[in-house]
Amino acid sequence: MKNCAHRIIVLLLLLTSFSTGYTQETGKKTVRLFLIGNSFSQNATRYLPQLAREGGFTLSIGRAELGGCSLQRHWELAEAAEAGDPKGKAYNGKSLKELLGSGTWDVVTLQQASILSGDSNTYKPYARKLVEYIHHLQPTATIVLHQTWPYRTDAPSFTQISGGGHALSAEAMWKQSRAAYHTTAAALQLPLIPVGDAFFAAQQKSSTTFKKDSAFKPGQAVAPELPNQAHSLHVGYFYNKKKELDLDTHHASEAGCYLAGLVWYKFLFGASPVQIVFKPDAVEDGFAKALRVIADSVASGTDQVQVRR
Repeated sequence: MKNCAHRIIVLLLLLTSFSTGYTQETGKKTVRLFLIGNSFSQNATRYLPQLAREGGFTLSIGRAELGGCSLQRHWELAEAAEAGDPKGKAYNGKSLKELLGSGTWDVVTLQQASILSGDSNTYKPYARKLVEYIHHLQPTATIVLHQTWPYRTDAPSFTQISGGGHALSAEAMWKQSRAAYHTTAAALQLPLIPVGDAFFAAQQKSSTTFKKDSAFKPGQAVAPELPNQAHSLHVGYFYNKKKELDLDTHHASEAGCYLAGLVWYKFLFGASPVQIVFKPDAVEDGFAKALRVIADSVASGTDQVQVRR
């Protein structure tokens, strides 16, 4: 019981350790941020430079990102590079060690591939190995987990979950991936950037929820016809380069990238995003305002999204 209580206390401390932001904790106005991730980390930080600039902060970003890359693959590439295998230099001809060693980083982030994010077993032992590797190369850096988001509610399938199979809905994906991220954060004593919680919170509010357009028939659509996708935080339906109708229920739309960036902004800088003026042109003013409020409350821990059993 004592060990259980201790772990709960440690987790609570970790999850609140960044409530005032990295820069406020350290007294700095500059963050040197390094991302070990994939397209989801690219989405999440797409608008972070603009947000930081408006807030009066200095931000530099280093990246080791590969599309769909899992924690396992990042670690195996690091191992390959250490063994002299040129396949380890998968990041535009460089290895993770070379990229991490290219400067001194204040914050280094990790995340699981979204399709595996609901299965806590896929984080082991790779998250721990990567954390140890980062600590060796960047002993003064703060290592953080980026909690990725659930897919759109009309996705044809969702994340893999522990015990086999896949989550049955976007809510189930959020719940399972959230549990896996929190379990890993507690085990490794890492803080979390709660982007997944912000996406789910937006879906729970009537003013920001996405609703599938039941009148749209994908098999009968002719370009440029698209469904009503108001308030979608995901790319959704679009016409590809071949002018064929396509569907992306995984990656963030401009609104989703904006929401994620706002959460990162609050997490890193401790500054409220509510008064931020910048927004992507494609995001309607009222929706952008609502997203700023959601990001502020979720990242501050004042809007604790309830996990329904």
